[in-house]
Amino acid sequence: MCDIFNLIQTSSLSPWATKPMITLIHSNTLAELSLAAKSSPRLRKNLNFHSSNDSACHRLLNALEPGTYVQPHCHADPEKDETMIALKGRFGILIFDQTGAIVEQFIMAASEGNLGVTIPAGVFHSMLALESGSVFFESKAGPYAALSDAEKAHWAPTEGEAGCAAYLNMLTARFLP
Repeated sequence: MCDIFNLIQTSSLSPWATKPMITLIHSNTLAELSLAAKSSPRLRKNLNFHSSNDSACHRLLNALEPGTYVQPHCHADPEKDETMIALKGRFGILIFDQTGAIVEQFIMAASEGNLGVTIPAGVFHSMLALESGSVFFESKAGPYAALSDAEKAHWAPTEGEAGCAAYLNMLTARFLP
């Protein structure tokens, strides 16, 4: 398998030598990132475009495979609205109230309908990969801070807990015909 960073194409299109090179996101980048997600124990992989976890704006590709579990969570910082745009594949997006009731669900897909979403800070949400090879672009304010206990949904299992598989199956079933 090639290194995904080799698949990011760079070009110095700017006539000013002091400007940084641009980064092109190629279809091979998405394919290679998906392969990395498939071989990851968590069935997901991200590729950051921001220079560090301290960057003011985080921009990344996120590849998810069916079966990965993203614990419902929110971002308490009022500056941490989260924008996601599907680049390949299909995702099930779930929005929850504070008690864990699902108040909205929809499909986000690269090829049709809802291409993306912005989720305001403070809103509990999760997402599922509905097909293999699904990749989305994500942007939110930095710097990175691990989710606090208050930002993790206390009514949903933590990744790796015994009830996690059953909860994931219940969420996935909501998107089956």
